[in-house]
Amino acid sequence: MMDSEDLVISSKQDIAHHIVKVSSGKHYFCGYCAAFTNIAITFPIQKVLFRQQLYGVRLRDAVWQLQKDGIRNLYRGLLPPLMQKTTTLALMFGLYEDFSSLLQRHTNASELVTCCVAAVLAGTSEALLTPFERVQTLLQDYKHHDRFTNTYQAFKVLKDYGIKEYYRGLVPILLRNGPSNVLFFGLRGPIKRCLPEATSYSAHLVNDFICGGLLGAMLGFLFFPMNVVKARMQSQIGGEFQSFPKVFMKIWLERDRKLTHLFRGAHLNYHRSVISWGIINATYEFLLKLL
Repeated sequence: MMDSEDLVISSKQDIAHHIVKVSSGKHYFCGYCAAFTNIAITFPIQKVLFRQQLYGVRLRDAVWQLQKDGIRNLYRGLLPPLMQKTTTLALMFGLYEDFSSLLQRHTNASELVTCCVAAVLAGTSEALLTPFERVQTLLQDYKHHDRFTNTYQAFKVLKDYGIKEYYRGLVPILLRNGPSNVLFFGLRGPIKRCLPEATSYSAHLVNDFICGGLLGAMLGFLFFPMNVVKARMQSQIGGEFQSFPKVFMKIWLERDRKLTHLFRGAHLNYHRSVISWGIINATYEFLLKLL
């Protein structure tokens, strides 16, 4: 039988374990809600940006394409990003906290190393949801409008090509997720500390929006070429799985070897990222304080 001291220690350990589980679950939930809010507001902007990334067209041409598609198709393809982004951000915030806590408890690494490794692991785990990005690309590409009418149909068609087809474009996603997570979680605190001190909930909300928006805009611009290559890879169904360098060089040559052409759509992505990540960060931090 355990004596009273052992019983107290055991009880404290159980309580601590329960608190860790509840705290961890809170981060998953807040990340999920932040993503849902963001997608509902910014999806039409994302569609315009996607057309520019895939075809290298000007802003007015991309907007004209959406107008031609009609209001009925404006939110076409919403379900995959809604499912993918809500789950991805839940994993991004939740797994980052879990991996950080795990590494701090079981390693002697510095806080900087721990945070970087946790961010990379969380980003790599998010890549498991690549099939949702894959289907979203197909549904947003007007060349496939006649072939697919909904998310289920797109998934069904890809099934005929094998599991590998769902993960076409995985390499640029991995190259984007890990490093961008490291920069996001590493710079979020320092940037917020540079802003004027918040003395109210509304002031905290504004600071969190600014912090998330600045980071989102910077990272969106920095990793924009990765998304251009990803969009090109994932717009293909069947056929050869071309390497990242090969697809990048093909796009580079098509766009006359000009950075301005490669980054076509980056200005819209910059503004969308300010709004998106501002909403995400502000919503996440607001909910975290409430729970």
